[in-house]
Amino acid sequence: MNITGNSQALSNSRAWISKKSDFRISKKAAPWIFLLPALVIFTIYVVYPILDSIWLSFFQWDGIGEKTWVGLDNYSQLLGSKEFRTALINNVIWLVLFMLAPPLGLMIALFLNQQVYGIRMVKALFFFPFVISQVVVGLVFSWFYDPSFGLLNIVISWFGGDSVSILANEQYVTYGIVAAGLWPQIAYCMILYLTGLNNLDPEQLEAARLDGSRGLKMLWYVVLPQLKPATFIAIVVTVIGALRSFDLVATMTAGGPWGSSTVLAYMMYEESIFNYRMGFGASVAVVLFLIMDIYIAYFLWRMIRSEK
Repeated sequence: MNITGNSQALSNSRAWISKKSDFRISKKAAPWIFLLPALVIFTIYVVYPILDSIWLSFFQWDGIGEKTWVGLDNYSQLLGSKEFRTALINNVIWLVLFMLAPPLGLMIALFLNQQVYGIRMVKALFFFPFVISQVVVGLVFSWFYDPSFGLLNIVISWFGGDSVSILANEQYVTYGIVAAGLWPQIAYCMILYLTGLNNLDPEQLEAARLDGSRGLKMLWYVVLPQLKPATFIAIVVTVIGALRSFDLVATMTAGGPWGSSTVLAYMMYEESIFNYRMGFGASVAVVLFLIMDIYIAYFLWRMIRSEK
């Protein structure tokens, strides 16, 4: 009886261990089960369109008839296109000037991160550009630049200057559109930095104050290192916003005058929709995607390296 009881207890123990190991296996699989719907959606709506665009860039297709394999012909035409060079230069201008958004957003966030009466109303005014549509921003700045009744030319006339048609001038048009794009982008960076400033470690700040850190020293050695996650997101989103700039160009100039304000995203749209060159438009999209990936990957590598 004793031997029988011991064997029964041993059997129950093995069964319990087996159940526990099964539970551990299911516990490891649980995160993947929860991630599966998101991974499926991401694959269908992000990964598949990217791969399909790359594949389409090797074909000549009007969007209706049969596709014709042309290999790298779309890319060779693209590199020899004057419109592509103009769009690429404009995208570089967008990218360089849009890098003003993170530092300006940080300066405004530092100004607004104060406990004074009425600061919430001021924060709402600075936050306002981010919540309105890019199309509305484009229309507002189009009126602002209008040579007949625009506020900009009214101010210029007060100082005795001649009216300037920003959006009709090939030299100024891109800078005018970039200025319109910076308005909401600075507001977005400001929100990111305000969130980061609210999550600063008070113990580090107090220790820095006891060591005599003030002003720029406090900002450079204590505050900015803690804002690295916010800085990373701000720069990545700013780079993406600069390279995929489309709404403001389409709303304010439609790429004009004479194609001088076109960017890669608008060129892709124009070639695919209006010129019925889907394969050529896809090649523009691939080039834009590679530029964006290389820039973000380089910045991510630099950030990981600095943290190590």
